[in-house]
Amino acid sequence: MNLRHGSRAPRRAAGLLTSGLFVLFATAPAHAADEVNIDHVESVDGTVSMVVAVDGIPGDAAVDPASVRVEVDGRAVESSAKSIAAGDVTRTTVLVLDASNSMRQGDKFASATAAVDAFLAAAPDDVRIGLVPFAGDLGDVIEPTTDHASVRAALAEITLRKGTGVYDAMAEGLAQVGTDGSRSLLVLSDGGDTNSATTLEVVAKDAQDGGVVVDVVSLANPKNAETMSSLAEGTGGQVIPAEQGALESVFSAQADALAQQLLVTFQRPDDAADEVNLGVTVDADGSSYTDSAFISLGAASSAPDLVSSGRSLVGTPGMLGGALALALGLAGILAVAIAGPNRSSADRRLEAYFGESGGAKRRGNASADLRGSAVAMTDKMVSKDLEGRISQRLAGAGSALTASEWLLLHAAIAVGSALVAFLLAGPPMGALGLVLGLVGPWLYLKVRHSRRLNAFNGQLAETLGLMAGGLQAGLSLPQAVDSVVREGNEPMAGELRRALVEQRLGVDITDALEGVGERMQSEDFSWIVMAIRIQREVGGNLAEILHTVADTLRERDYLRRQVRALSAEGRLSGYILTALPPGLFGYMLFANPEYVEVLYTTVVGWILLGVSVFLLGLGGFAMAKLAKVEV
Repeated sequence: MNLRHGSRAPRRAAGLLTSGLFVLFATAPAHAADEVNIDHVESVDGTVSMVVAVDGIPGDAAVDPASVRVEVDGRAVESSAKSIAAGDVTRTTVLVLDASNSMRQGDKFASATAAVDAFLAAAPDDVRIGLVPFAGDLGDVIEPTTDHASVRAALAEITLRKGTGVYDAMAEGLAQVGTDGSRSLLVLSDGGDTNSATTLEVVAKDAQDGGVVVDVVSLANPKNAETMSSLAEGTGGQVIPAEQGALESVFSAQADALAQQLLVTFQRPDDAADEVNLGVTVDADGSSYTDSAFISLGAASSAPDLVSSGRSLVGTPGMLGGALALALGLAGILAVAIAGPNRSSADRRLEAYFGESGGAKRRGNASADLRGSAVAMTDKMVSKDLEGRISQRLAGAGSALTASEWLLLHAAIAVGSALVAFLLAGPPMGALGLVLGLVGPWLYLKVRHSRRLNAFNGQLAETLGLMAGGLQAGLSLPQAVDSVVREGNEPMAGELRRALVEQRLGVDITDALEGVGERMQSEDFSWIVMAIRIQREVGGNLAEILHTVADTLRERDYLRRQVRALSAEGRLSGYILTALPPGLFGYMLFANPEYVEVLYTTVVGWILLGVSVFLLGLGGFAMAKLAKVEV
């Protein structure tokens, strides 16, 4: 926070404090009203710094920095003071010099350049000085530099031209002083503006917003001085109505003043108000000189920083690598626990038929390992109905996991994703990771089942042809199914193999085949089983029936592919429009998280997210229904 003493216009060059506001040029010594001035105050993290100008003390008496005393609201506080030296602060000054033809009158330009040259010679070496000469347009601009000789050389090369664009030149000067350190602008002009693109009001606002003090030296032109006084006063500067012959002495005095500034620092009292009355007292030659200002120090910090921030031992790439390694390690442990010394799915099904005596030893061994204990505990918590529905979905997706194993794996994925997201981006992303961990596995299972079902339906016509051929060769229905198992491909061969196992264990072949249709949720296969049931009840040529059904399935599959091709554009549009908002949101979370954090850090943001998700889901559902054609 940068603050400037605003009780009155500064009397002379205040000089230049970090990040702040300062006055470089002011009135001649004859205009001085006070011996000591508080020219600049700033407060950063409880440390208050101020620049005190002491060049007004009579007789140029030497000032002992140790004698400086500071009071806050009448209470003395411990402080330290020293003369400003090179490197303590960044000090920048830009000279805006009128180079119009009107400066020829009375050698005004020669007097002005001589005064500027005197200032360049007397200014401290660490002061960065820039030059903006102007007439109807800008001349060769010299950026602020500590090489004062280069500015002096550029000053000698200036030629006078017609026109006076003083406001444009001041705007360029404001751009040149930058935004860091102590900054000031001095305008030397003898005429009003004639052709600027900007206005005095715009320049004044930019100077005030940027914290730049503007002083104006108006060369024998009272009208111009009156016009520019509002700009100077609004920025804490003033208009200096200097005579041509006095300019050199004025500039030399201001350059000398830069070397007589004190930098005073103290700690803000913990109980100090936001706005305080700040006073400073300086002793010189047995006399005391005092100045005060009513300034705002801003709100105090809510809590002190007891632990200094240091460099982290592990950077962001290391953290990401560690999180990935942790996730892979947990996944590996879980995979070993599930796929360890356990039986296959066929062994587990056979064990159910063998009874307690045949499987007692196996169960005893399984209960001793981690996975067996976890699965046994999950079995007690899962209801029969839920276990049946999950087992059906797993079987349709071709997974060998049991319902309990799937639930354990699902819980591990949800917790792991939530933990990784929490470590990377905090609680909001942790909640999002938990949601994704809960929904993601079910979506994966659904996609896997959908792909397997498509492959299953695509093999139906070929399978019926093989079965019909076997029946025509004299085979029974189970033998015809067995021929498909031996010669067919997955997933058809695997599902029919399971049906044959059930048939050999005493289940009717039509019931076993109906179980295949239920597990795969295949409407076409259910129709085939229905045709087989009807044939077995009323009689008829089953081979011919299967050939007819196969031909029908081929025609329906051809029509289905044609419909999908014609509706591909609509489906793709639905996918893109549905995925675009969440995809853009995810991208912004990494590219510019501050832009979207309001959506998950405020109540209104959560409401907007909920409404957006609902509307997005509704739109996606509508587009899916429009693009879906039942065949």
